[in-house]
Amino acid sequence: MVKIAFRGNFDRRENHRRYADLGRVAIVLAARPSYKKQACRVKPASGPMDIQRITAMDYAAARQNMVDCQILPNQVTDPRVVDAMLELPREEFVASRLKGVAYVDEALPLGDGRYLMEPMVVGRLLEEAALKVDDVALVIGCGSGYLPALLAKVVSTVVAVEPDKALAERAEETFSRLALDNIVVVDEPLNAGYAKQGPYNVIIFDGAVTEVPQAIIDQLADGGRLVAVVTGGDGVGRARLVSRFGDVTSARDLFDAGTPVLPGFEPEPAFSF
Repeated sequence: MVKIAFRGNFDRRENHRRYADLGRVAIVLAARPSYKKQACRVKPASGPMDIQRITAMDYAAARQNMVDCQILPNQVTDPRVVDAMLELPREEFVASRLKGVAYVDEALPLGDGRYLMEPMVVGRLLEEAALKVDDVALVIGCGSGYLPALLAKVVSTVVAVEPDKALAERAEETFSRLALDNIVVVDEPLNAGYAKQGPYNVIIFDGAVTEVPQAIIDQLADGGRLVAVVTGGDGVGRARLVSRFGDVTSARDLFDAGTPVLPGFEPEPAFSF
């Protein structure tokens, strides 16, 4: 039994090549105050990046660079979201070999077909969700925990669904290390959500889907907002906002996004003779 204490068309081979290339890039920015947009500067390193020599200041500078170059220029204006993305150490949510590229604008592999979504996409989804301090949020796909952790810095309580036990344990260890105590991870199928603790003010999918299950839309509270990247028949992903008003729901597309599809939400295979 889960006990919750409320405190208030994707080319993976091409992206794997990019990770190797980006591993030879060193961020050389000095830390700067948030919100003041700065020029984005990167300097090619002379050889492969030595992950062990990256300092806390390097990561802080990389976070500032991410905010300056990816988040603020892409219509993310909620200061609470910007603060969360500036403060939360994204490098803690990827494997050691990827820490040096934790802040690039790419989806990063977590293993078994799971990915950490691009920072810009994450920021825009949080912005479009119109978060409130007393919201209870549901995350479909906890993954390594980055999206739930960002939400936890803004809203009251976060419920994160994750059936992969290894990912769930890893995320919970990171939450504990970062003193994030308003997140609970539940072991349920991703396409089922978690109706037991619903309804939710906010629902966010941590990865793309081919369609949003009605069973999850039904878990929205009156006035609730659901955001997800939906991949259509043309292979293009588009962020979508679903809003609920009483018994009526409405949906509109927001922006294009090439986010990898969550396992279990792939397109149905076409019938052929």
